[in-house]
Amino acid sequence: MSSYFLTNGEKGLAVPIDIEKYGDGRMSNFIASMKHHAKTAWGIQGFPIIMVINIFLGISHAFILPFNSLFGIDEVGMSNTTFGIFMLVSSLCGIVLSTAIAKLSDRVSDRKFILILCAVAGIIGYMGFAYSRNYYVLLVFSAVFLGIASSTFSQMFAIGREALTRSEVPAKQVPLYMNILRTIFALSWTVGPAIASYVLLFMGFTGLFVVAATCNAIVAIIALLFLHRRTEAAGAKSEKANIPLKKIVFQPTIFINLVAFTFISAATTLSSMNMAQFVTKVLGGGKEDIGIIFSIPPIFEIPFMLGFGYMATRMKSDRLIRLGAVLALIYFCLLFFANSTWHIFSVQILSAAYISITSGIAITYFQDFLPEMPGTATNLYSNSSKAGNMLGFVLFGLIADAFGYRNVYLTCAIFTLGAVVLLFGLNRAKRVSNQASVSG
Repeated sequence: MSSYFLTNGEKGLAVPIDIEKYGDGRMSNFIASMKHHAKTAWGIQGFPIIMVINIFLGISHAFILPFNSLFGIDEVGMSNTTFGIFMLVSSLCGIVLSTAIAKLSDRVSDRKFILILCAVAGIIGYMGFAYSRNYYVLLVFSAVFLGIASSTFSQMFAIGREALTRSEVPAKQVPLYMNILRTIFALSWTVGPAIASYVLLFMGFTGLFVVAATCNAIVAIIALLFLHRRTEAAGAKSEKANIPLKKIVFQPTIFINLVAFTFISAATTLSSMNMAQFVTKVLGGGKEDIGIIFSIPPIFEIPFMLGFGYMATRMKSDRLIRLGAVLALIYFCLLFFANSTWHIFSVQILSAAYISITSGIAITYFQDFLPEMPGTATNLYSNSSKAGNMLGFVLFGLIADAFGYRNVYLTCAIFTLGAVVLLFGLNRAKRVSNQASVSG
């Protein structure tokens, strides 16, 4: 099966590969295919620039996200509840701003300057965090500037999708190439949190946020100097882009997926916010353990993303999405029973597996719902994450204060169980509908 896929151009590869050159085994076929796809990706106009931008954007995230709760609670002095409110307001503003930016980006002919605008907002936001410890000042920087900057991720992947659409890459292989792009983002997380933990030890939170601001500055400069401006007329985009967002969101398939991904995101957010507190205050670990814990999954995410991306060219993406939800459920159940930091170290491979699917394949999965509106589609996925973030932010303080940090992971398991039920229920409904159509 693998040999036939690799040698038959009708199965999707842009350029056939001589399988004998690489051996007869499945692994050699897979490696040969990955080499070919990596070379092809590098030759797509604009794609290498997006890869480089991805690295620096990933570093900025890897330096900040693992230490959010430590900054808010330990550095600024917020309570668990006020920290949750802070993050809730920030995410709500981020959803509103990013939705407006996404709709705008699908109407205009070129996303380059929108990407630059978002990166500049990130510079301002992170510099504000570097030098202010006032709750309300930080809230303004977070809600406004980092709210705008939150669109950088979706704009980057929308540009990547458009680059693939303009290229000769077959549609069937788009998930693989998008996962290659997502893998580049994960590379930044392989060492980012570990390095960030030492930056935190020697330079404090000011150093962390200055590094994040610098990464956004590099993103803006690279986009300005090297990302080609598109000259396509905006009229072709505007007709589809003017479809009311409400009509898009409440399509049954899209809506159920949005709810399921919101649940998964809520669980992931709760886990991320809780991890530093759980490790240091329940398990007795140190700050260096936090960095290690957040650095382990990206190491495995890289091969997982490539592998799942390859699988997505040969099977329906929704099957992989359901697998990701099941893996997430297992992961959070195991975290609930962890009694030592090494227990957490050992289960991070499951974190890598489910994140590789729900943040890799999922981007293309949502873009396929709205192929002519990649900005809006990617933003829908991104906003499901932000909605989950908001839910997680609200519940984190309440659950941690009332039931303790360990029971936060029980809540994570409940959320992912809900996602599993929704996704498998949607699949069953589709099968019943298809059978009814055939029998009718």
